[in-house]
Order: sequence, then C-alpha cells, then structure tokens
Amino acid sequence: MARGRSPGYDDQRELILSRAAQLFAQRGYSATSMNEVAEACGMSKPALYHYYKDKYTLLVQSAEEHMARLEALVKEVQAQRLEPEERLRMLIERFVEEYANAQNSHRVLTEDVKFLEEEDRERVLAAQRRVVAAFSRTIGELRPELKRAALDKPLTMLLFGMINWMFTWLKPEGPLSHEAMAPLVADLFFGGVPAVRLPRS
Repeated sequence: MARGRSPGYDDQRELILSRAAQLFAQRGYSATSMNEVAEACGMSKPALYHYYKDKYTLLVQSAEEHMARLEALVKEVQAQRLEPEERLRMLIERFVEEYANAQNSHRVLTEDVKFLEEEDRERVLAAQRRVVAAFSRTIGELRPELKRAALDKPLTMLLFGMINWMFTWLKPEGPLSHEAMAPLVADLFFGGVPAVRLPRS
C-alpha cells in the first residue's frame, strides 16, 4: 500500500518553490544547483528530490503557478462586471499589488522562460496571451475606435511595459510601495503625466 502524504507536504513544496524562485531570480536558472536549493530550504538533497524530481520541474512549476495566479486575478476582476474604465483600473492595481509579493517568480518568468522546453514554454506563453487579451479587450471596450485602429493590443503592451519591469527599480525598502504605485500607473496610463495624482501621505 502506498504511503499517504504527510500533513505538511504541500506547505513544504510551496516553501521549496519559493526558495528556488528566489535563487533563480538572484543567480539565474543556469547558475543555480539543486544543492543550493536544498541548502536554502534547510534540507538534504535526497529530501529535496522527494518533493521535486529536478531543477527543471521547479522552473516549470514556478512559471505555471505565477501565471495561474495572474489568470485568477483576471477572472476575479471580470466576475465583478465593472464598467471598462473601472475594470481596467482594478486590473492594473491588482497586478501591481500581486507583483509586490511575487517579484522573484515574475523575474523568473521574464528572464528564464527561454530555458523551458517548447511544449512547456508554449503552455506558459499561452497563459500570458490570455492575460494580455483580457486587458486588450477592456481597452477596446473603453475606446472602440482604438480597437478598430488595431491599437488596443499595442497599448496593452505599453501598459505591461510599465507594470512588468517595475521590479527592476522599485525596491521593497524604498519610499514608495507597490500599493502606492498602483494607482499612479493607472493615472499615467489613462491621462498621461498631467493626470497623475500624488499618493496619499
């Protein structure tokens, strides 16, 4: 009879995935070894293999779980059936705030997806396309003429350019938090610099 999983099995898997993403973000996927992951988790290498069979599996899991969380955010916002502008503002703010707690996973997604095998990479990229499409549709609903001019997706990509790379310069210990930056990104996107409001002190 096969042994059941211990009560803390899933929690341990999450811890390992979090520590692995941190190492991948800091050192790069190629430069990180399973020995280093095991050490960061405070466990032996054989114990680590009880949870993940190899480093590649950690990379796939990190990318897929990050995208799953982002897709879940999109569905949560869409379920509220908001008007397009309010929906887009909420999408922007929810994504910026999510990145505050997922900087390592996001860095792995943006920098290490190239190491995924074709089938796995396509699955992750398909999820990215679905997220982009949700933002693009909302922009198209807000400004139908932009959709007719095929500008809804380019504007979406410009928006993600602001959101996706925030992790490279916005530091957790800095004077601005992700929560404070979220409405600034929305204001900037909707109205340009003149529309940006100062964050509440």
